[in-house]
Amino acid sequence: MLVLGIESSCDECSAAVVEDGKRIRSNSIATQIPLHEQYQGVVPEIASRAHVRWIEQIVRQALLEADIETGALDGIAATAQPGLIGSLAVGLSFAKAMAFALGKPFKGINHMLAHLYAPQLSSPVEYPFLGLLVSGGHSIICKALDFHTIEILGTTIDDAVGEAFDKVATHYGFGYPGGRAIDELAEKGDPDAFRFTPPSLHKGEHRYDLSYSGLKTAVIHHLDSFRRPGAESSPENIAASFRKAAIDLLLAKLLKASADTGIRRIVAGGGVAANTYLRRSLAARSDLDVRFPPLDLCGDNGAMVAGIAYHYFRRGESDGLDLAPQSRIPSYKRSLEAQKK
Repeated sequence: MLVLGIESSCDECSAAVVEDGKRIRSNSIATQIPLHEQYQGVVPEIASRAHVRWIEQIVRQALLEADIETGALDGIAATAQPGLIGSLAVGLSFAKAMAFALGKPFKGINHMLAHLYAPQLSSPVEYPFLGLLVSGGHSIICKALDFHTIEILGTTIDDAVGEAFDKVATHYGFGYPGGRAIDELAEKGDPDAFRFTPPSLHKGEHRYDLSYSGLKTAVIHHLDSFRRPGAESSPENIAASFRKAAIDLLLAKLLKASADTGIRRIVAGGGVAANTYLRRSLAARSDLDVRFPPLDLCGDNGAMVAGIAYHYFRRGESDGLDLAPQSRIPSYKRSLEAQKK
């Protein structure tokens, strides 16, 4: 079965053809980084307009690289949630129009489930497993029961880990995108130059929940309070210490969830899954079976959309052409009411 997947949830415009949910026949990605770099963040209106300009050519390129005609497709899928509503609408509308014109089944895809599926494109992973979904918009620890069903164990009560990376990088002028810039600087720095205190979530039940607003504030506004005597306040040291604190928080919660559930298989997905320290730290754990997507599948891409869509199509599931994009999934982030309990 050949499936075309379209991804346009944020600032990457991508289309891919995947065969039987595992063999990537093509994966075309057009990045918008140069368009947003001067703003040090994604501007939604600029992103959606770029998708409008690029989407047709990206789909054509994916079909050309896969060496197939549109008639050979068995289904068409596009990211429907979560993401920037304008960007989602472009990819979703194009996919629905194409499916209608060709008489092919259409499926809207959950962007985060697609990220969790990405490692399956390089090697099969058995269920259940613990999922670590980390990106600019989400920080989620979950139990994955199958490709479609996850149980949220922990998530952020404020900033996502990728968002914290971006804001720290912007404040210090480290570069854009912030996660990549900090990761590269951190490899040259001392991770113990600054000793940041992990957050204490005293209110409510937050055993696996995460918080990054305090760490972000400490790094930006109270840096010297955490500097080790004699340590230099260099960009490399700031980046290395912040990266260690941010990732160690993820690891502590993830390992706690693994111990409590007894699940030793862990799958990571999302842009922050490319983080060198995260990958190195989990790879060193001989007691865990850890799976990461290849680096080129950590970011937003059409292959993960097409890959997971195959499993819906295989069991006869599709969506109507009236499916609307959805910017948020409420359960993926703790509500203010839940934080107060």
